[in-house]
Amino acid sequence: MSPITISIKTAFFATVITFFIGIFAARFVRDLRNFRGLIDGIFTLPMVLPPTVVGFFLLIIFGNNGPFAPLYDKLGTQLIFSYPATILSAVVVSFPLMYRTALGAFDQVDDNYLDAARTLGFTEKKIFWKVLVPTAGPGLVSGVVLAFARALGEFGATIMIAGNIPGKTQTISTAIYSAVQAGNRSLAFKWSLVVVGMSLVSMVILNKVTEKA
Repeated sequence: MSPITISIKTAFFATVITFFIGIFAARFVRDLRNFRGLIDGIFTLPMVLPPTVVGFFLLIIFGNNGPFAPLYDKLGTQLIFSYPATILSAVVVSFPLMYRTALGAFDQVDDNYLDAARTLGFTEKKIFWKVLVPTAGPGLVSGVVLAFARALGEFGATIMIAGNIPGKTQTISTAIYSAVQAGNRSLAFKWSLVVVGMSLVSMVILNKVTEKA
C-alpha cells in the first residue's frame, strides 16, 4: 500500500502548495499591463515541456552540484532522491494547471466588484481574499481538482529527481514502471486500475463543480 499512501500524501501536499502559489501568480499576471504574454508563457512552460525535461532542469537546480549545494553541505542533507523531492516535482508539473485555471477565473470577475470594494475602504489584501477569491471560487475549485489529479499521476519529473525508492519515493506511477520493467504485468495492471479509479473520481468531482458553477 505504500505507493498509494505516498502518492496521495504527495498529491495532497503538492496541491496545497500549488493552490497558494497558483492564485498569487494568477493575481500577479491579471494585474500586469506589460509583458503579460511573456510571464504567462514562463508560468505555463512546465505544462508543455516533457516531464523528463522538467525533471532534468530540477536536477540541475536542486542537485548536489547546483546552486543549493553549499546549503546541503551546511545542513548535512540533500533534496534529490528524498520524499520532499516527490512533492517538489509534483508542485512544478501541477502548478500550470492551477495557475491557468485561476487566471481564467480571475479574468471573469467583473472589475466593478473590485472597484466597489475599494470605495468602501477595503485594502488590496482584503479585496483579494474577501472579493476576488470567493467570486472566482468555482474556477479555483476546478483548478484544485485538476492540480491534484496531475500531481497524483506524475512520473517523469519524479523519477528524475526523486527516484523510485520503495517505501520512500515510489509513487503509484513509478511502481507501475517498476512492475513493467520486472515483467510483472499483473501488478502493473492493478496499479494502473488504481490510478484510473482515482483519476475518474477527480473528474467526476470536477464535473459536479462545473455543473454547480
